[in-house]
Amino acid sequence: MKKEQVVHCQFSVWYPIFKKHTIKSLILPLPQNVIDYLLDDGTLVISGSVPSAYDEIIDSFSKAPEFPEFASTVLEAINALGGCVFPKLNWSAPRDANWIALNSSLECRSLGDVFLLFKSSDFITHDLTQACIPGLDGNGWCPCPQLVLRKWAELIPGGEFRCFVKENKLIAVSQRDHTQYYQHILKQEQHISQAIQDFFSQHVQYRFLDEDFVFDVYRDSQGRVWLIDLNPFGEVTDSLLFSWDELMSGEVVDHQQQDGPAFRYTTSEVTVQPSPCLSYRIPRDFVDLSAGEDAYKLIDFLKLTKSQQEESEEEEENPPQ
Repeated sequence: MKKEQVVHCQFSVWYPIFKKHTIKSLILPLPQNVIDYLLDDGTLVISGSVPSAYDEIIDSFSKAPEFPEFASTVLEAINALGGCVFPKLNWSAPRDANWIALNSSLECRSLGDVFLLFKSSDFITHDLTQACIPGLDGNGWCPCPQLVLRKWAELIPGGEFRCFVKENKLIAVSQRDHTQYYQHILKQEQHISQAIQDFFSQHVQYRFLDEDFVFDVYRDSQGRVWLIDLNPFGEVTDSLLFSWDELMSGEVVDHQQQDGPAFRYTTSEVTVQPSPCLSYRIPRDFVDLSAGEDAYKLIDFLKLTKSQQEESEEEEENPPQ
């Protein structure tokens, strides 16, 4: 995979090309002090996440620093996009952090919501710490981190598909949420496949900067197809129901699909698998905390943490002789 293929899949590079065929978005540069905060290993306490009666306990912990100018810019962008947004960086979105949100959603209405998701996401941390791309001349290229705010839209997972393009030819389409079974895909297979092929030939083919790439689409209830994201054609991108060996060869065999790209999806509930993001989640007690189902667990947790901090400070002040 060439460096250019990764660079071209940055949101800020492909969005201007396909702006008419994707969700309205705004791109903001991330200040260095915000990046430093996102990478800081500190406890983040969000105001209003527990009853006001416990403010005294909350105040004993380090709260998120304030970024008034950046916060104002972000709020202005959120309002311009309707008041609710989906946040991401140059490449990655915090899809592994929805467990931390009060409603288990990636919907954000404030900078605090964005911070909560970003600081809880391994995907975001990877973008901020390992996004440098080595060059053939030995010199690496490191992108400037950007905050991407996309207008919030309720996307049904069963309507998302990943499409693989080799030499500007659509060779394969996979159900995006391949761990679940969606009956409508089985019933509408031909219509879905044809809609994606038409979208590709009319709006994507020969328009992207590379001839090998992967793009994600969403087919809404009216049958319209929307471009959601673009990714490099290679193992850094999840091949879902295909293998990279067959995709690289360009000879994807699908006996059910005679014409057009191979189209694979979960065909029955028997083949349903656990979500890959489950490995990023935490114990049930913490799920209760994030869902607001048991505030007393949160209070006990904060009291315990405070007590441990005080004991640690005492040990530092009075080291053993």
